[in-house]
Parts: sequence; structure tokens; C-alpha cells
Amino acid sequence: MALRLLHTSDWHLGRTLHEASLLEDQAWVLGRLLEALRETRPDALVIAGDVYDRAVPAADAVELLDGVLNQVAALGIPVVAIAGNHDSPERLSFGSRLLEASQVHLRGALDRVAEPVAIGGQGLVYALPFVDPDVVRGLTGDEALRGHPAATARMLVAARAHAAQDSARGLPTVLLAHAFVQGGAETPDSERPISVGTAGAVPAETLSGFDYVALGHLHAPQEVAERVRYSGSLLKYSFAEADHRKAALLVEVSRGAARVEPVPLGQRRDVVRLSGSLADLLSRPELERHRGDLVEATLDDPGYVLDARGKLQARFPFVLNVVRRVLAPGGEGSYSSRVAGAGGDDRALFRAFLETVAGGPPTEAEAACFAAALDAVAGKERGA
Repeated sequence: MALRLLHTSDWHLGRTLHEASLLEDQAWVLGRLLEALRETRPDALVIAGDVYDRAVPAADAVELLDGVLNQVAALGIPVVAIAGNHDSPERLSFGSRLLEASQVHLRGALDRVAEPVAIGGQGLVYALPFVDPDVVRGLTGDEALRGHPAATARMLVAARAHAAQDSARGLPTVLLAHAFVQGGAETPDSERPISVGTAGAVPAETLSGFDYVALGHLHAPQEVAERVRYSGSLLKYSFAEADHRKAALLVEVSRGAARVEPVPLGQRRDVVRLSGSLADLLSRPELERHRGDLVEATLDDPGYVLDARGKLQARFPFVLNVVRRVLAPGGEGSYSSRVAGAGGDDRALFRAFLETVAGGPPTEAEAACFAAALDAVAGKERGA
């Protein structure tokens, strides 16, 4: 017996990228997801959290989700979705008991973790929304409970026992969860941290006892342990994700095994990083294919570049971010490294600034003018 799932997560409906709305891109890719459902006909669609980008989603994001869930229900394919750390559990699960009649199962709260969703006679899906240790303390009355690993383990005790009984009957079991699992590679500036440092990281063995664990939270598709996988986000949601290959996962789960096949969905507009001089980016013919993409441009030009973004937008209308390589934080020769080397000396700071924005050290006249300004400020301070 096998249970076929289409595993996806981190839709982040309502997300923006450098203040540019991605809602039309999300509607486009969800149309591709619906096509994949029609073609693959899985036993269920599972969404591993962060359905929305904000706890209070915009009306157009809610409208988009409503339309998609109605179309999936019309296909006769069950849906199981959980709340992630971006979602409001209460808002996501509003009307959930009524929606279950249409095989749409929205699990926002932690009070039904041991109550699996039966997918026909094919298998069971246990839904574990994002675990907040404060909420678990309130549910259990255990004031000594601290941290995500302990809270997650506590919430899975009853579910794991229930799953063992299902396994004894030969039914495949799936855990749908939203968490930062140890071993997963994060995407800088894309995921919202669950806690400071690694305190929110949950060991993979905490999630054991199920035939497949369908994870959400990390945006890069990856396997962190045997049969424990992140599907990755629906789209590229930061320029740090430019090299990701986004896809849903078609998973065939049987007792003690899971076969995974990526189902690429594509992007209406790709997210790309381009680098070079301004003249180079405006002239290279092979870059014409990025005219409709969402672009971050890193400029190598020495000195100040007037209206770089406006000039780039003539060729790339969706330039969302322009970075000067010499100003990039932390790099060798960057402004930040020069400032650190100045040691707080005003004249050295002035020199580092001009070397960054003008491409060279101050002239004698500029240095003299700055020294006179420093002396004038010092004189006023002594007079005060």
C-alpha cells in the first residue's frame, strides 16, 4: 500500500521583494501547481506552513488562497495545510471544521496533532503546526518546559503512539511539520528566524516514528535525514535564493520507504543577480533574456555612478536592488573594511569615504578643507 502526496510549503502569499508585490507571480505559479495536480493526481496535497507571509494577511492574499483551495477541492484531491511561524493559527484555521466536509483540512492550533487526517484508505497525515514553546506550556501546564526541541517532542508523544498503531495495520504515516530541523541549510535574508542562534533547531530524531516527514520553513529544497525533507518555498523570495531550483515534491510513501520526484513549477519572472560595470550590464547581448526578470545588480564601477538604477531600468525594468561592490558589507576593500581599518581617526575615515565614492584619495585642497572643518568644530567644542 502506498500514499501519493504532492508536498509543498512556504507559499508566503502576499510577499513582497524589495517592496515589489509578488502576488501576480504567486497566482501564476499556483496555476502551475493546479496543472501539476491534474496531471499527477496525488492522493493529497500537503502544505507545510507559512501559507501567508503575515499573521494578518492582505485581502488579496486571502482571496487568492480561497480561489486555489476551491479549485483543488473541485478536483476531489484532499488538502492538508498547517500554520507556520508567519501564519496566525486562528486566522488560518477559521472555518476549518466546515471545510473538512470538502476535504480541506486547515490545522492552525496544536490541539489536534494526535488526530490524523485519513487519506482514503491509503494512509494518514499527522499535522504539526509551528510549535511555540509558550503555547505548549499553556496546553500542558508544564512550566518547566523550555525550548523548541522539548516542546516539539512533547507534542509528538501521542501522535507517535497513534502512528505506531497505524503502522501495525500496514498504513503509511506522514508527519507534516513546520520547524527548523538540525542539518538544514538556511537561506540568508529569506527565512524569519524562529529564535536566536540555534536554540530553535529541532534534532531530526525528534520527528522519528513516521514513514515520511514533510517539512516547511527552510526555503531551499533539501533532505536533512532519511525520509525527512523540505520541499522549499513556492518561489524565489530573496536574491539569496537566485540559484535555487524550486519545485513541489511528488512523494510515494509506503511502510518504511518514500520515493521522491521533484515537480518543477517554474517562475513567471525569475530572480537573478547580475554583476559588472554599468556599461557592461547595459551592453552585453546575452543579458537581454533577463529583461522581464527581477534583478539585483552589483556594480564594479570605481567612483560614484549617477542614477545607476534609473539607467539600468531602461534595459531591465524590474531592477529592484543596486549594490556597489565597494560598498558591500564585509568584503575585502569594502567601505566597511576600510572604516574598520581607520580606527576612529577622522582623517582616515574621510580618506576611506572618498576612496569609496570617488575612486581615489582626497586632493591636497580637499584634505586641507576637511582639516579646517575639523579645527573649527574642535574650537567650538572648546568654547562650549
